[in-house]
Amino acid sequence: MNKVVPRVLLTSITAAAACMSGGGAWAQGATAAAPGTVKKSSHDVYYNVCRGTSPECLAQNNGWPAMSASQKTRVLIYSRTAGPRHAVLGTAAPDGLNPPFLPNNTMQARLTEWLAAEGITADWTEDPSRFSLGNYGAVILASGNRDNLIDIEQTSPTTPMTNLRQAMRRGLGVVAIHNAFGANYNWPYYEGLLGNANFYDHGPNRPSTVNTLAADPTTAGLPATWAFVDEWYNLTPFPTNVKFLLSTSVAGGGTGAATVRDFHPVAWCQYYDGGRVLATTLGHNTDSFNGTGSNSAGAAEFKKFIVAGVKSVLGLTDFCTTN
Repeated sequence: MNKVVPRVLLTSITAAAACMSGGGAWAQGATAAAPGTVKKSSHDVYYNVCRGTSPECLAQNNGWPAMSASQKTRVLIYSRTAGPRHAVLGTAAPDGLNPPFLPNNTMQARLTEWLAAEGITADWTEDPSRFSLGNYGAVILASGNRDNLIDIEQTSPTTPMTNLRQAMRRGLGVVAIHNAFGANYNWPYYEGLLGNANFYDHGPNRPSTVNTLAADPTTAGLPATWAFVDEWYNLTPFPTNVKFLLSTSVAGGGTGAATVRDFHPVAWCQYYDGGRVLATTLGHNTDSFNGTGSNSAGAAEFKKFIVAGVKSVLGLTDFCTTN
């Protein structure tokens, strides 16, 4: 269920969130409490976290216990929207965990099926009160948008944000898909989680070529180039200190300054504040998940990449390897 956040409350909430994640005493103290030490080379001063491609940032390399076997085979799909909703998500879900899929809940249903075939259990919700991550090794941020981690019905409306941050610090995996880049603009910690990147604009939905850039468990078996159809997001700010996995050759379209870039990445990985993150701007079209229809080019490659990405952030395979 989508809930409208009053403007005055939203302003105070996002201001508090900025303090929590942009170098404030709360964020600094929580990070400092983690066992072990972090090399200054991997410490991002702006986001006040360990961030980059070095496994020294992983919580389990800093004294935190390993994920349990149950956690490493269980993920939460979170597809709450607090604004315009992509057709691939279908009808908004009622409150609760694992409501029955409707025929048009395409992304959520296909992700659940794909992962089940790999022995991974996926729960799903659009209820922020159920955004509790202790039982999971990873969360899939499935094209939700706007301030979808604020819950005005809780005593502390930022509880879902706190749950995400604290889970990252124990080693949570994150897979961010498509309009996850259109969410939580006013929370610096979330922008850093996406690789220092945010959605700016996009051109029309159209075909292009995806380039496989790097050897990695997530790209194993993918061809060097493959056709795909998407909106091809432009990003501002532009991702930094990440391992780029996929790019596109299409001119981005839209009006943003990002359109002038010769290099247009569409997927990357990084360690962030103890956890593992795989982020991709791909995933606009229903056909890309169903594997049929006029926009289904590259659907098999996309599925392979997403499934491999989930396994990688769970620690079932190597993550964000160095070449």
